[in-house]
Amino acid sequence: MAHSIFYAPQYAAIELGYFRDEGLDLTLVNGGGADKVMTALISGDADIGFMGSEATIYAYANGAEDYAVNFAQLTQRAGNFLVGRKPEPDFTWENLRGAKVLGGRAGGMPEMVFEYILKKHGIDPETDLTIDQSISFGLTAAAFTSDDSDYTVEFEPFATSLELEGDGYVVASLGTESGYVPYTAYSAKKSYLNAHPEIIQHFTNAIQKGMDYVNSHTAAEIARTIQPQFSETPLENITAIIDRYQSQDTWKKDLIFEENSFELLENILEEAGELPSRVPYTDLVTTEYAKKATMR
Repeated sequence: MAHSIFYAPQYAAIELGYFRDEGLDLTLVNGGGADKVMTALISGDADIGFMGSEATIYAYANGAEDYAVNFAQLTQRAGNFLVGRKPEPDFTWENLRGAKVLGGRAGGMPEMVFEYILKKHGIDPETDLTIDQSISFGLTAAAFTSDDSDYTVEFEPFATSLELEGDGYVVASLGTESGYVPYTAYSAKKSYLNAHPEIIQHFTNAIQKGMDYVNSHTAAEIARTIQPQFSETPLENITAIIDRYQSQDTWKKDLIFEENSFELLENILEEAGELPSRVPYTDLVTTEYAKKATMR
């Protein structure tokens, strides 16, 4: 996973001791993208992966026998924003025709959601604009300050940082524009789920408590709680970012990964030309743990 305020419920669960209360000693490692998280999961370097669910679909479609199963969905909106060089209060997606945009890795959720939105507005990602996919995740904001791109697609805290430094302005939310997309979820290999159901349940319980906290507190309260996880970001920035995410209904009320969300994800992958074949929801998703966590 990436280190982002987008995942506030998880950080709240850590800071409020919910994992400890569930008897878990959690070690959090920043994988730096879904492809790398999946590699760590498959190799056994990680027990639980947190990433875009597309990675679990790719692994399954490519024939993995001990494939990763999604057991808890955290976010229900894309968490990135389109940042331009100047304020555009009347922004429309037509403004991107002929533009140069710093995008994301091919086959990754940020890029696929961006292209999904473009197509929805009748814009061809291949011919109507130039999307630079050569810059590593997390480095595009720095690149934007020194290159000739017109726009960049950014997660937080980078989008807000660009605004505060006067180097860019958020002109659109990809999360609002794309609708309810199962953007990130927790998964574990089928063998691990079978061997350690009690660990998975305790983990899911802790995340659900973090979700409950985020959904029942103000942006300022949440910011103070998770600030130790983001010591490099001023408290007022964290508050502004959480407020932005709350206002667009980023976090689910529960962790249940619904079948219609999974089908929407497959539609996005299919449109992007990244889906080798449709894969069964019942193989790649279990709702057992999330339902129990909700009822606890």
